[in-house]
Amino acid sequence: MSADDITTDQVLNAQESAVEKSLRPQSLQQYIGQSKIKKELQVYIQAAKSRQEALDHVLLYGPPGLGKTTLALVIANELQVNLRSTTGPSIEKAGDLVAVLSELQAGDVLFIDEIHRLPHNVEEILYSAMEDFYIDIVVGQGSEAHAIHYPLPPFTLIGATTRAGQLSAPLRSRFGIIEHLAYYENSELTQIIQRSAQVLNVQITLEGAHELARRSRGTPRVANRLLKRVRDFAQVAQKEQIDQDLAATSLDQLQVDDAGLDQTDRKLLLMMIELYHGGPLGLKTMAVNVGEEQETIEAVNEPYLLQQGFLKRTPRGRVVTAKAYLHLGVEPID
Repeated sequence: MSADDITTDQVLNAQESAVEKSLRPQSLQQYIGQSKIKKELQVYIQAAKSRQEALDHVLLYGPPGLGKTTLALVIANELQVNLRSTTGPSIEKAGDLVAVLSELQAGDVLFIDEIHRLPHNVEEILYSAMEDFYIDIVVGQGSEAHAIHYPLPPFTLIGATTRAGQLSAPLRSRFGIIEHLAYYENSELTQIIQRSAQVLNVQITLEGAHELARRSRGTPRVANRLLKRVRDFAQVAQKEQIDQDLAATSLDQLQVDDAGLDQTDRKLLLMMIELYHGGPLGLKTMAVNVGEEQETIEAVNEPYLLQQGFLKRTPRGRVVTAKAYLHLGVEPID
């Protein structure tokens, strides 16, 4: 591709990727939040380095946007090794996995995002790679088919998933380190926003950062996204810094309310209240009524609504809570 063939969208996407990369912490010391996990990883990493061994395989799970990919990068940096990244859906056949594994050097980190979406036949090949650092490849067809034993250098697999329950028991059991990433406290998000503002060369007051933090759903990815959007509002309004008033006004225009609920969250709750008297309601029915993918609601909207007490699960389905009625200003239906 020549320089003339590069589109404006590609340039913008490259710039956006560079910004995202710059916002990521590079070490455990820079990584804000998840204190328990950081303390444990510090021990495991130091022990592995002192023994000159590959770190045990790591499984990171939790809602999207909490820093699983960033933590994988940090682990590789702390180990001072290379990081090779891929995703479960992109490894469609055994040959794809072999190609990835064959590029690894001793001690390297292989990061597989959405690892729960690995095809079953690929997952089975991964067992021996994780446990004994070898794979058996079948080449040829029919009577000429034979297996080739392919040794691998010791490596660390870091798997990330938003759905740990969908991992098979054999795969899960091969991870020596299993960590659950939880939602962040507002004080931690405030620190993240302040750091990101410095990287983006944006002036923000402590109160402005706190206003953003408390509407960020306990999620660093959301916090950084909202910071960039509020930065746009500040630039257009020719404001030199983001204060609490500007942050609040901008977020109101973005339809992100005081509890961090966005338009889809409120649409979901109001639909359940107005059409189904608050539930119980199945996930499929919820998705059809609001025009969203079932997987999106289950992975993005529902976890936060449950965590904040706006929804609850019952044996018959999801039910809107009294807290949600109060937050939305709707009278409960007897």
